[in-house]
Amino acid sequence: MTSSQGRSAAVPASPGRPAPGTPPVPDRNELPDRVWTVPNALSVLRLLGVPLFLWLLLGPEADGWAVVVLMVSGVTDWADGKLARVLGQSSRLGALLDPAADRLYIVATLIAFVLRDVVPPWLVAVLVGRELVLGVALLVLRRHGYPPLQVHYLGKAATFILLYAFPLLLLADGGGAWTGVVQPVAWALTIWGSALYVLAGVLYVVQVLGLVRAERAAGPVRAGAAAGSAP
Repeated sequence: MTSSQGRSAAVPASPGRPAPGTPPVPDRNELPDRVWTVPNALSVLRLLGVPLFLWLLLGPEADGWAVVVLMVSGVTDWADGKLARVLGQSSRLGALLDPAADRLYIVATLIAFVLRDVVPPWLVAVLVGRELVLGVALLVLRRHGYPPLQVHYLGKAATFILLYAFPLLLLADGGGAWTGVVQPVAWALTIWGSALYVLAGVLYVVQVLGLVRAERAAGPVRAGAAAGSAP
């Protein structure tokens, strides 16, 4: 089997599948091919908020409104997944839009924060480097005929934490009587969320390597079986 659908369907039965404890490989091709759903509308709304957020931060520097946009993004991030399950509106498009919106918000926020001197460049280098590594992992999956894997729950938790840490960092950077209270909480959430975000990326890469190794190990077995069955 060489198609993405064939690959993903064959993974659960593979004897060389990744070790127990790693997230299961989902078959996104089995999700309904829907477009007009409430969760998808929320994901599109989140995507539209990215340029608005960047403009608010880097143009008029309306930090208060930028915080509102980030908070709305965090709420919709939770709501689209919840509604998809409750309403039975999971879709192939939604499985792509949701993580894409998460990553765009995080990368856009980090870039804006570096330009505003809110966070140090090393933090941006770590988190953006994680995205570059995952991009290479996705190319490897595509080369071997696999669809993108399910986002690990640690990645979702990390995204949730970061989307709430970033507004606090912005509030702490603005100064005021609350800075002494907000700043330690903001940095604690940022460090914790960043650590989970990187860990989720490591687990994703480990799973990709497990699939590739399993395929290579199964190749000689299939070839030997074919040779043994030949007349």
